[in-house]
Amino acid sequence: MHPNPAFRSEDQALSVEFARARTFGVLALSTEGAPLISHVPFLLSEDGAVVELHLVRSNPIVRALTVPRAAKIAVAGPDGYVSPDWYGVEDQVPTWNYVAVHLTGKLELRPHDELRDLLDRQSAFYEQRLLPKPAWTTGKMTPDALDRMMRMIVPCRMQVNDIQGTWKLNQNKPETVRLAAADQVAEGIGSELSRLTALMRGQR
Repeated sequence: MHPNPAFRSEDQALSVEFARARTFGVLALSTEGAPLISHVPFLLSEDGAVVELHLVRSNPIVRALTVPRAAKIAVAGPDGYVSPDWYGVEDQVPTWNYVAVHLTGKLELRPHDELRDLLDRQSAFYEQRLLPKPAWTTGKMTPDALDRMMRMIVPCRMQVNDIQGTWKLNQNKPETVRLAAADQVAEGIGSELSRLTALMRGQR
């Protein structure tokens, strides 16, 4: 499904905001043969210029990073099937609405002494969204357990040079047609359908 320009007209700042809030995506690195893929939590800077993440040391992507390599992180949002019957007009075809942001850049390994700070900032970013739960910190671990865990993972950074956001929400349909489909999507097939419905209704 190749998105047409109507689905890529959103302000880039909205795509950055979406990816920063999502903080989880699919990291892809090209090598000989099939691409290397990992599902990763990450931190994205406010301006969208830098991604920080960590990987298990045994991950094939880590072994491939003897030098910085071109990489992409695909961040998926709500998605859902749209039946032609829901539009209320003739000669329509089935489709799938979705939100996705692709972050492309150069991925590199970082010095191990940056790892603790990265872990602390990542956990703080997630834990603050669980308030009023008292925040978990690495300080709650025994030093030996924390050291063992940190030896198993490595810090990485990606300098982002391109951000592509796709917001496929039936913008190419008349408003009445789009809203008619939005009324049905919430009871359909997909993920985060209530959020998808809101987006189709123009609620950001």
